[in-house]
Amino acid sequence: MADQQPQVVSGLQLWQWRSQAMQGAIAAAVPPSEVDWLLQEIAGLDRLALRLEFFKDWDEIAIAISLADLEKLWQRRLHDRLPVQYIAGVTPWRKFKLAVSSAVLIPRPETECIIDLAVVSISQSQAINPLDQGHWIDLGTGSGAIAIGLADALPKATIHAVDYSTAALEIAQTNAQNLGFADRIHFYQGSWWEPLTTMKGQFSGMVSNPPYIPTATVATLEPEVMQHEPHLALDGGVDGLDDIRYLIEVSPSYLRPGGVWLIEMMAGQAGAVRELLQNQGSYCNIQIHTDLEGIERFALAYVKGNREQVIGDRVLDI
Repeated sequence: MADQQPQVVSGLQLWQWRSQAMQGAIAAAVPPSEVDWLLQEIAGLDRLALRLEFFKDWDEIAIAISLADLEKLWQRRLHDRLPVQYIAGVTPWRKFKLAVSSAVLIPRPETECIIDLAVVSISQSQAINPLDQGHWIDLGTGSGAIAIGLADALPKATIHAVDYSTAALEIAQTNAQNLGFADRIHFYQGSWWEPLTTMKGQFSGMVSNPPYIPTATVATLEPEVMQHEPHLALDGGVDGLDDIRYLIEVSPSYLRPGGVWLIEMMAGQAGAVRELLQNQGSYCNIQIHTDLEGIERFALAYVKGNREQVIGDRVLDI
């Protein structure tokens, strides 16, 4: 949509399209509220104008794409289950509006909590130097949501963001530029930690929303996800834990003593992830946190120091 020239339609034309789109949504079991969300994005209409329908009498309304193109995309929403965020080209996340395309996962509301957990984790760390400074990394950045969230929440930190997909990195860099964080976030193309081997032992924290869905489960996901979102960012191997195992094994060599290891995972994986962290031997103060729905969604741990005393589950550098 960014390449399209703005179009002008009458309020009556847009009202007629909206009415038909609502009927189509109901018939196709798509939430009718998506129609108004889409019109807010492409036509700049506010909720009150849409609810009271007084835009119907306006002579001219500028829209981002033609009504014909909008109708084609809406039919794809109804019949091909194309996510409405990909139609609009944007999605809200925390206080930001992020550009998205089929090259990236659509950032979910539940993932917003991971930024708050990162901030809380700093106050719980026993690291000698404050963790709100130095280097933080978002591994598998996708749209750049987590990297941008970290840059906003940790203004003293330098943020690094890695993704295997060059198309995803283009979206992430666009978002960082649009939101004013381009000078705070460094982007790298590659697999997980590999582009940053020269920075081993220097990171205050690692945050990641890695692929965690078992391969056999991917094909059973709702069509909006299975048919349109990148499988590279979804498929976590036979048990969904392939990438999480890698991050558990490799990350201690990159994190400072007392550094934060924080990931998102799937419901039902908390026990296995906790056990993997414990068995690896480099982590302490392992915690499982729930999302706003009460689902065990996040695993948080700290890297042990080289010279330390473990008292209970806490680490004290000595």
